[in-house]
Amino acid sequence: MAKSPHKRSITIAGHRTSLSLEDAFWEALCAFAESDGRSVADLVSEIDKNRGGTGPSGTGRSETSLSSAIRLYVLERMRKTG
Repeated sequence: MAKSPHKRSITIAGHRTSLSLEDAFWEALCAFAESDGRSVADLVSEIDKNRGGTGPSGTGRSETSLSSAIRLYVLERMRKTG
């Protein structure tokens, strides 16, 4: 049975934000950041900038949550290396 996500706080683009990720995704994200020679915050900032779409309210915010964008990023990197 999968464990529930853990809430984590991180500073990106000069502001604190929180995200909920399962340990396996967090560990993979940390490993990717380390292998890229960058901080987790830097990698999350890039993922945040690259998540697509705008919200229905026209706010310019993506409909994809940051947590979901990170999961998709991890999945894509795992597929490329697998």
